[in-house]
Amino acid sequence: MPLPTDPAVVATSHDLVDTLHGIFGPHPGKRPAHAKGLLLSGTFTPTPLASHLSSAPHFQNPSTPILARFSSSTGLPNLPDTDPNGNPRGLALRFQLTSTPRRTHTDIITHSTPLFPAKDGPSALAFFRALASGTLPAYLSTHPAALAFAQAEKPFPVSFAAENYFGVNAFKLVSSEGVERFVRYRMLPAAGEEYLTKEQVEGRSEGYLFEEVRERVRAGEVVFELVVQVAEEGDVTDDCTVTWPEGREVVSLGTVRLDAVVQDNEEEQKRIIFDPVPRVQGVEASGDPLIEARAGVYLISGRERREA
Repeated sequence: MPLPTDPAVVATSHDLVDTLHGIFGPHPGKRPAHAKGLLLSGTFTPTPLASHLSSAPHFQNPSTPILARFSSSTGLPNLPDTDPNGNPRGLALRFQLTSTPRRTHTDIITHSTPLFPAKDGPSALAFFRALASGTLPAYLSTHPAALAFAQAEKPFPVSFAAENYFGVNAFKLVSSEGVERFVRYRMLPAAGEEYLTKEQVEGRSEGYLFEEVRERVRAGEVVFELVVQVAEEGDVTDDCTVTWPEGREVVSLGTVRLDAVVQDNEEEQKRIIFDPVPRVQGVEASGDPLIEARAGVYLISGRERREA
């Protein structure tokens, strides 16, 4: 996974990592955002339609091993699950395409709201600098996308497995025939969505989400349907702060089944670096500038974790 080629993007990514460390404090070996997490393993099984939409191997093969990381927001690794700052929750997927002679993979990054506060790296940096300096209210008053994100309802899920997750960035699926479609990923829980009231949250343990998902995979599995919302002509594909109408076609790409907690979990979380850039035939990044900025942040912080 290389750093972005644009020096300005790399500089902004470094500034983002430093700013997040300043907000949440340095926690060696942990991510500067979504620091608290759990890594699970399982299998992805594509639908027949997936192979027609994309020539990517994980949509062509009968099944693909996967890793998944559930996480809470903030850079605080010990944040209670009952703290509202932990919302939105995150879900990252890694499709393990080959293991030899050289390991290859492609990833999907999602969180539990379709909104994002910034359309590119500089805007994201301005948002977090306002948070760091205590001037966020003034910033929100002049930045409608950030305000919409801040004001969006972010309820507490009963379980990581009972939450919808959204990929805010647009990507391009390319079929074997060269047909191109812009899409946004979504992860839909087979168990259905279920949320807690304020009173119910107060009655839960500080680790209830991570405790529950461990118990769930011990008893069975966590299941999601991977779908895509398909853009129509004229839909914005290079600005993640602009959502598409809910009436857009939604197509199922396959089933995600998570059935085990990864051994040596803390060490493996330190090692794995998820990549927002697809880097696989059949899936391409759109013109969304936030994708490269996120890739820079993930790689820079990932190198820090490995050196810790």
